[in-house]
Amino acid sequence: MDCIHLTGIRCYGYTGYLPEEQVLGQWFEVDVRLWLDISTAAKTDAIEDTLDYRSVISLIQHLVKTSKFALVEKLVTTIADSILEECDRVTKVQVTLSKPTPPIPDFGGKISIELTKSKSNF
Repeated sequence: MDCIHLTGIRCYGYTGYLPEEQVLGQWFEVDVRLWLDISTAAKTDAIEDTLDYRSVISLIQHLVKTSKFALVEKLVTTIADSILEECDRVTKVQVTLSKPTPPIPDFGGKISIELTKSKSNF
């Protein structure tokens, strides 16, 4: 199966356990891998025969910007489920959601959650 990678999708959102995260918001980064068959598009060179990944980027940006969940686990699952629901051609998706600057004292790293789902277990 073929795979399209979309990396570095930056969005400002309001998901977080702490009250200030849901009020002030923070930056999130999302990377996705989308499994689908691109063989027809490779022959026809027509966008109708593949996935227009601009729609996936817009979907992710919309979900991050408008969702207010306490846990990033809920947000990453919502993103994966929405992609599988909205994108008929996608058979499997892997979503990595990162908080580049989590509000944790004396911690300079980032937090990431990776989730893989396929239509068969959706």
